[in-house]
Amino acid sequence: MSETRIGFIGLGLMGSAMVQRLLDRGHGVTVLGNRARTNIEAAVARGAVEAGSARELAAECDIVMLCMGTSEQVESRMRGPDGVIAGLRSGAVVIDFGTSLPASTRALGAEVAEAGGTYLDAPLGRTPAHATDGKLNIMGAGDKAAFDRVRPVLDDLGENVFHLGPLGAGHTIKLINNFFAMTTANAMAEAFAMADMAGVPRQGLYDVLSAGPNHSGMMDFIKAQAIDGKPDALAFSVRNALKDVGYYVRMVEEAGASSLMAVGALSALREAEAAGRGDSMVPEQVDFLAERMRG
Repeated sequence: MSETRIGFIGLGLMGSAMVQRLLDRGHGVTVLGNRARTNIEAAVARGAVEAGSARELAAECDIVMLCMGTSEQVESRMRGPDGVIAGLRSGAVVIDFGTSLPASTRALGAEVAEAGGTYLDAPLGRTPAHATDGKLNIMGAGDKAAFDRVRPVLDDLGENVFHLGPLGAGHTIKLINNFFAMTTANAMAEAFAMADMAGVPRQGLYDVLSAGPNHSGMMDFIKAQAIDGKPDALAFSVRNALKDVGYYVRMVEEAGASSLMAVGALSALREAEAAGRGDSMVPEQVDFLAERMRG
């Protein structure tokens, strides 16, 4: 795999950290950004090559990686005359590291297969700091032979690398994971807000809840803002959380059902974004919900 050329599309905070890790591990990397130039220029300064289009990048690479915010963004880079599929090499593997809709993933997988390649979904857990150190959680899915072929590169990026089943299984599990996480986060934020309303100390509430089965890493992320004033303990924006919970609801609906439990988290996140808090970190939902409850 050391001679394999890797193309990477989407150099936000996570993507940029992953490119740095790939370069540090000696991989040849071709990059393509979106709007901001800073991370592209930093990657090129470290040895990456910049492509002019997704088609050009795909034509030069054996593995194409995407780390983008939405399914729509992934589709826009994959399709069209200047897209990845148009330039795809025979036998190439395309990996979507973002949090995408499983139905979109499966549709793109069929199009990539028709073009002679293989599409994998591999959404991520943990943070850009973990990416820099090669400590990500990678929820891979899709053709097992292709997965095994690119596994050495995935192992350079991740500490815990899973193969979870057929194409779309990774994105399905990631959406369930984020639904659960954001429901927990918003419930904990409201719990602190209610403590304020009732005139009991936040620290006392946390001490009691954390001493029992409610204790979790997500509780501690919210506590970091509620008590310690550290919103970046979970560097995940309200806008991204809203997108992921919304995707979860769409996934449930596409399965012919409806979600009861997602409604509360979705409502809280929608209201926060409408109030201009889309760029706030999820732990700052404590402040939003406290203000809301005070009226």
